Amino acid sequence: MAKVMKVSSLLYPLGNLLANDADNHHTQTMSLKNAALLAMIGTVLLTIVLILNLVNNFLAFMHGLISAMVLLSSLLYAFVALSVAVFFYIFHRAES
Repeated sequence: MAKVMKVSSLLYPLGNLLANDADNHHTQTMSLKNAALLAMIGTVLLTIVLILNLVNNFLAFMHGLISAMVLLSSLLYAFVALSVAVFFYIFHRAES
C-alpha cells in the first residue's frame, strides 16, 4: 500500500522543526499603540518626502517648467499625507 502523507507535511516540509505549542512564541506580540507609532513614523517620513516634492514642484512652476495641474496634484498628495500623519498621531495619543 502507498504511504499517505499529511497535507501539512507536503506544504510545510520544515513544520516539524518549528515550535508547535502556544506557550513558546517566536516573536513578541505588537500592541495597537506600538503599531500606531510605527505607522506614524512611516507616514511622517513619507510626508517629509512629499512636502519636499511639493517645494520642488512649486519652484519648477514658478520657472514655467511644469503646469499648474502637476503642482495641484503634488499639493493634494502632501495634504493627504499630512492628514494621515495627524490621524496616526491622535490615534497613538488616544491609546495611552
